[in-house]
Amino acid sequence: MWEDFKKFALKGNVIDLAVAVVIGAAFGKVVTSLVQDIIMPLVGILVGGVSVENWSYTFNDVVLNYGLFIQSIIDFFIIAFSIFMVIRIFTKLKRKKEVPAAEEPEVLDKTQEILLEIRDLLGKEKTGL
Repeated sequence: MWEDFKKFALKGNVIDLAVAVVIGAAFGKVVTSLVQDIIMPLVGILVGGVSVENWSYTFNDVVLNYGLFIQSIIDFFIIAFSIFMVIRIFTKLKRKKEVPAAEEPEVLDKTQEILLEIRDLLGKEKTGL
């Protein structure tokens, strides 16, 4: 059983996934800080110092913090857009590294060469050249 677990845990895909989770968590913290510490204060300044997080409605001693919900939605869209941009940059860089292989010229046998010549001659006759 231990050997099976080691085979499973040490497969490349599992280790890649673990690394991706750790990097994703760290990236999430960076983006969350960007949203909370830079973007949202700027948005607050632009809308006249209004903080979305403080919006709430009280009804019979029940407080509905809908501002926190709106803030979470804004955070989600900013984080999703940031991740989209990072992935887009990585895919563009990956595409640039992949140099397309030069196509080798097609080797034609004698019959194919003759057929191509006939085709070209018939094409010239149709155009009147």
